Amino acid sequence: MRHNFGAGPCILPQEVFKQASQAVLDFKDGLSILEISHRTPEFEAVVSEMVSLVKELLNVPSGYSVLLLQGGASMQFAMVPMNLLPEGKSAAYLDTGVWANKAIKEVKNFGTANVVASSKDSNYSFIPKNFEVPVDSAYFHYTSNNTIYGTELFDLPEVNVPVVCDMSSDIMSRPIDVSKYDLIYAGAQKNIGPAGLTIVIVKDEILGKTGRSIPSMLDYRLHIEGGSMYNTPPVFSIYTAMLNLRWLRSKGGVAEMEKENIAKARALYTEIDRNSLFKGACAVEDRSRMNVCFVMENPELEKPFLKYADENGFEGLKGHRSVGGFRASMYNALPITSVHALVELMQSFEEKYK
Repeated sequence: MRHNFGAGPCILPQEVFKQASQAVLDFKDGLSILEISHRTPEFEAVVSEMVSLVKELLNVPSGYSVLLLQGGASMQFAMVPMNLLPEGKSAAYLDTGVWANKAIKEVKNFGTANVVASSKDSNYSFIPKNFEVPVDSAYFHYTSNNTIYGTELFDLPEVNVPVVCDMSSDIMSRPIDVSKYDLIYAGAQKNIGPAGLTIVIVKDEILGKTGRSIPSMLDYRLHIEGGSMYNTPPVFSIYTAMLNLRWLRSKGGVAEMEKENIAKARALYTEIDRNSLFKGACAVEDRSRMNVCFVMENPELEKPFLKYADENGFEGLKGHRSVGGFRASMYNALPITSVHALVELMQSFEEKYK
């Protein structure tokens, strides 16, 4: 058995893999999910159930639309200002990492990005606090979890403008109050399903106010009107994500999942803080539950530890080049037994090298 701590695409439950693989062979009357028309009643039912599951699990209020799009969060970096930022206006952005910075760069094509705070000078090792968002901002944008640096923002900042959030790597990991957001987007490949699908949850009333002409494929309103089928959707990704959200609901939903995620994070961070060979890579108060980043007290031991981990069945622990060291990504489907196994691995490595 290998323990998959990879940062994405995500680990999925074994039962989801089995159900999805069966559908590849036979989804309906001997036809594969890979060849079925997206216009069949059977697949339209899949889309309907997927949207219903997102609404149910996140308690999405009325007045919001759930879209199943493509292009990843990277496409949303441009779609958000294109649809929400009037010409000549500015939007407020919190710079907490690579992905937030990429979102900021896209705004210049449509208006001005006002960076209200940044932790770039500290290599994004903490979440900025006590910043102010100008009340004339078209919206405030932030990234809730920073996969590369291992920081997470759990509480929505108090602002008096519409709020947009990139939740790609922690959506469905804990309850959120959707009514406090005007637009949420998330690439599916962390906690929802395979790569190729992007979830957008948007308050309907904020759309259509920019005064600009928007290309059809990039206009949220047309995707709402088309029921996420303005063009051929990512059929297999949607189907597998639907299976995964069924599994999540069977586990007790996001509230129960949060309890498991807290337990997993607590177990690993406790060992990092105890172990004489390792130390955390970011501010304690901003530690992510999804992506635990840590380094060696002695950098010369990093390669031996990665080799030791690989020999003992651990996958995906190498840290991003921006931080170095290690990154243990612990998305919803990662069992706590894998975390306990990693803790034991770290303890045995300490015995060898202390």
